[in-house]
Amino acid sequence: MTPYIHDIGGAPVIIGAGIAGLMTALYLAPQPVVLLSRTALGTDASSTLAQGGLAASVGEDDSPDLHLADTLAAGDGLCDEAMARRVVESVPAAIDSLIRLGVPFDRALDGKLRLGLEAAHSRRRIVHASGDATGHELFRTLLAVAQRTRSITIMEGITALRLVVAEGSTVGLLAGLNSGVFALPTRRVVLATGGIGGLFCDTTNPLSSFGHGLALAACAGAELADLEFVQFHPTALDTERRPMPLISEAVRGEGAVLVDEHGHRFLAATPGAECASRDVVARAIANHLAAGHRVYLDARQCLGQKFAKRFPAIDAACKQAGIDPAVEPIPVRPAAHYHMGGVAVDAEGRSSVGGLWACGEVACTGLHGANRLASNSLAEAVATSAWVAASVAGTSAGWQWPRLPATVPLRPDSSPVRQLVSSALGIFRNGQM
Repeated sequence: MTPYIHDIGGAPVIIGAGIAGLMTALYLAPQPVVLLSRTALGTDASSTLAQGGLAASVGEDDSPDLHLADTLAAGDGLCDEAMARRVVESVPAAIDSLIRLGVPFDRALDGKLRLGLEAAHSRRRIVHASGDATGHELFRTLLAVAQRTRSITIMEGITALRLVVAEGSTVGLLAGLNSGVFALPTRRVVLATGGIGGLFCDTTNPLSSFGHGLALAACAGAELADLEFVQFHPTALDTERRPMPLISEAVRGEGAVLVDEHGHRFLAATPGAECASRDVVARAIANHLAAGHRVYLDARQCLGQKFAKRFPAIDAACKQAGIDPAVEPIPVRPAAHYHMGGVAVDAEGRSSVGGLWACGEVACTGLHGANRLASNSLAEAVATSAWVAASVAGTSAGWQWPRLPATVPLRPDSSPVRQLVSSALGIFRNGQM
């Protein structure tokens, strides 16, 4: 079957309609852009599930230097320091841009932004909305603005199947929908497809997050980087529900403690205790579970009846599972949460393939190193999307459509590999290839 060509006038195409994709499209306005979403908008974007917020040095006792130091420490010496500095210095201005777009960040009685504390942060710097629904509020606001922006064409139910490359540069892509396959000619493609968490049995990501963008980039010949660095969030709600509801780090930031079935606080002697970096806490919990214990997050003393007001989404998820966090501890276990690796990009989000950019979790900017600092993911998305958009806008839209591929790739299915990935690429690593 030969795909038909859908002429978009050479406009750039963004694959993925989460927060990174929406922000890139908005920064490109008024330049025309096409935004592709595999499903109904908001139903498979990991960023809509983000609870904690955005890390930004906007507090009176904070600074970009302090934020940078925390980022580098969490990254275990493997961060790109220049990129990390650029991001942390840019996030406060990005917060201002989001406020102008209408994002309803939580504020204190004096009108200042209410700031949360999360693991491995030395200051309260987590800007949040609706308590623990930051991703949802951010997505909702950005989508509404994008839908009102005439230069943005949103195409739902469209799956990108293959990037078409000629002489080392992108010239278009093949996409599929229920009625068939079509081609979009363009010399400018932005990947904003999210991560790989759906490849794991225990995950906080949508099950559709199985590395779609990585596969597109790899098949196009793009360089990938740091694929071995997968972050496991220490505290996902331990039920049969998939994806697993996240119990935000901010709950521990408010004073909740990790205990076992005997009430023993097994992290008390660890530097940082419950607020140590995610890799430290996740390994400690996994070890305790492997020893035959249960693990719970106990917020009764620090929050009690205030839990539902501070963390309404988490409270609702717990109560749906028959747990009331105000009066009983929450059963938790680690789950695949974020991929630090991805498409290798430069400071403007450009990949090694001409005309191909990456933004958000699918990109490997070097910001996170081996371990992402909590709430740096949304911060990265809103900061780097501006640089990606500027680079895309400054690239020629001219194109020449080559001969179409003879075969159309099948739609991927990640379910057969989840057990293998979970057992072979889990929390514990032995350092061997």
